[in-house]
Amino acid sequence: MTNDPISDMLTRIRNAVMVGHTTVSMPNTKVLVAVAKILKAEGYIEDFSVGDETPAPILTIQLKYWGKRRERRPVVSHLERVSKPGRRVYVSRKEIPWVMSGLGIAVLSTPQGVMTGHQAYRRGIGGEVLCYVW
Repeated sequence: MTNDPISDMLTRIRNAVMVGHTTVSMPNTKVLVAVAKILKAEGYIEDFSVGDETPAPILTIQLKYWGKRRERRPVVSHLERVSKPGRRVYVSRKEIPWVMSGLGIAVLSTPQGVMTGHQAYRRGIGGEVLCYVW
């Protein structure tokens, strides 16, 4: 049981990328699946799947690398948690961060669901900044 499942997810992905693993598993929640969908849509991970194990389902993420076998590099170079349980960070539409001059993404939790900062800006809504990815 963790107090911050999003931070746990980002840390597991970061650790798996550092040692070169192809997959990483974690406990499943709706927010983690939503973040995984965004990472897949933006091209940061290969795929994800939710198993039907008992008593708790497991979310498995397949990490994405580029380059040949010996020189392969991870697509995800940085994951940063912004809003934490002790300090929530909320932004309006005008304050949505532009990560790495557009090379990265900000993941926001909005009243219309979890989405990227660019999608939230186009819809004209703000929300809680969950993390930055580049």
